Amino acid sequence: MIHSTACEYAIRAMTYLAAFEPGQRVLARDVSAHEKIPGPFLGKIFQTLVRAGLLTSNKGPGGGFALARRPTEIALFDIYQAVDGTTYLDACAVGLARCSDETPCPLHDRWKPIRERIRQYLQSTSLADMAEATEKKRAAMPPKERH
Repeated sequence: MIHSTACEYAIRAMTYLAAFEPGQRVLARDVSAHEKIPGPFLGKIFQTLVRAGLLTSNKGPGGGFALARRPTEIALFDIYQAVDGTTYLDACAVGLARCSDETPCPLHDRWKPIRERIRQYLQSTSLADMAEATEKKRAAMPPKERH
């Protein structure tokens, strides 16, 4: 696995928020319902994203969550790093505690370039890219399957 379930949910939720006007607040329960993410779990994820400076939150009437920056300014890597750190990308492919260029595991030389390509993809793909791709896929679906 390249990322945790929490990271998957964070990317889905942030992509959903990217479709709204800048600064528009969205309730966590609405994101939870639309993306089918358990509410309490999403609440914890949103707290992490607020602490990382990727989301803003306001309580009370008119409150909710919004992206802290424009979708073009938030890379998937920012979300990945906020939620998972670099644990999954930096981990040994076969789970060895000590795996490096100096003491490689059997898969190290093949995994390292793949890991770097994944890192580059995450760094170069913005939430705006994700929102656009999501909308294109949704538009191509039969109407009854869209949500």
